[in-house]
Amino acid sequence: MILYIEGHSFKYELENICRLFFPFEKIEVVSGKTTDADRKASAVRRFFDDKAELYVEFCDKEYKKEDSTTLLLDTPDFEKECERILAVMLYKQLCEFTDTEPKWGILTGVRPGKLMRRMADSEGEEAAVNYFTEKLLCSREKIDLALEASRTEESIINLSRPDSFSLYVSVPFCPTRCSYCSFVSHSIEQARKLIDPYVNLVCKEIEYTAEIAKRLNLHLETVYIGGGTPTAISADQLDRIMTAINGSFDLSGCREFTVEAGRPDTVTDEKLAVIKKNGATRISINPQTMSNHVLENIGRRHTAEQTVSAFNMARQHGFDNINMDLIVGLPGDSYQSFCETMDKIRSLDPESVTVHTLSMKRSSGMTMGGDLPEAELGRVAEEMLRFAKSELKKSGMNPYYLYRQSKTVGNLENTGFAKTGYEGLYNIYIMDETHSILACGASAVTKLRSQSGYIERIFNYKYPYEYIDRFEEMLNRKQGIERFYEAYPID
Repeated sequence: MILYIEGHSFKYELENICRLFFPFEKIEVVSGKTTDADRKASAVRRFFDDKAELYVEFCDKEYKKEDSTTLLLDTPDFEKECERILAVMLYKQLCEFTDTEPKWGILTGVRPGKLMRRMADSEGEEAAVNYFTEKLLCSREKIDLALEASRTEESIINLSRPDSFSLYVSVPFCPTRCSYCSFVSHSIEQARKLIDPYVNLVCKEIEYTAEIAKRLNLHLETVYIGGGTPTAISADQLDRIMTAINGSFDLSGCREFTVEAGRPDTVTDEKLAVIKKNGATRISINPQTMSNHVLENIGRRHTAEQTVSAFNMARQHGFDNINMDLIVGLPGDSYQSFCETMDKIRSLDPESVTVHTLSMKRSSGMTMGGDLPEAELGRVAEEMLRFAKSELKKSGMNPYYLYRQSKTVGNLENTGFAKTGYEGLYNIYIMDETHSILACGASAVTKLRSQSGYIERIFNYKYPYEYIDRFEEMLNRKQGIERFYEAYPID
């Protein structure tokens, strides 16, 4: 598809609107003369005296639709309003052409709850709801979801202090690579020789990062060991990482310590004992589905029965805060089989469940192999999400955090549900950008936040072999943490 723009710089937003309706099609953005293409859209702004004309046209073979309007130059937030109006016109044309109406309207941002909370704080909840409805064209169902999640988020965000930070440690190894996965993770078989040197260096980076945090008098709020699958490595290797964290950081005020035990086939008594001994307060066991047929489709080498076994094993080790992740829209999953998954998850009675919508990232094996879901899968995924929310509420869980990704089936969302008091604090802090995240390990990103909300990032090397080979060079980047706090001191 060709997207032609003229007289403005709203490329990013309009390209995202096109991608809502054609997620797996290459969108080429051009300026100047329109080029020949079966499918193309034009978004043009021209100025006349005291106003601007906004024009949008969409063509697909024999189909053609065009709209135009004008906007006075002295309109408040003129540039932002021009962008919104062009997006709305293009969105409505594509809704008509595809006979679909995305429930989030023209809202393409990652953090709808954050936007809702910011608007409600500044203008009142009613004004925020009206803006989401009338200006962003969001459905009432999604507005209510954003409202509910944002209210819970706010109470947790308020726990953070000006000197707070969270620690993230990356363990980018998995038993196998799932077909939908786009994360930087390596199978144990391929990367076995890298794991032990990687663990040694991660421990050194943890110690180095802790020294910086101490010099800056920062207060640790949460710890999150993620991946990949942290429990894919050996119990001894996991113990070394967690021992380094405990020996390097002051955890006396830490509110939450999470370890992803994501793949049930990596969960053992020995590893659970290590996690418990080292003070983790929350773990995540992530089946994604309880259908063995669907698990096979996505390249997972475990069964639903192993998920139940891993969960019960964790309970026996005294874990009383367990999260489980599910994905709607997986290939081969049906509404009925998803309902059966929900029944099995509810019978286990975890403290929280995170329901993701399948995101078809460009680098995932599923997308690269051309195994793309059919268009109607979006409607089925929406029914799955609605059912999940209803069932989890019956289990005493409410939405507490919310985020969106590009190229999701049906342009839907990811929502964390939790029983009261069991919300995943780190999830909220990183999604809201509440405070700084100091990150260790390959592909980890340190995200520094000033009190005014300015964000600066420090990137670690992406792949384990780069991380190992260029470790000292990477450590030097971390000196940027102290430079940041010198430039943006804590009051």
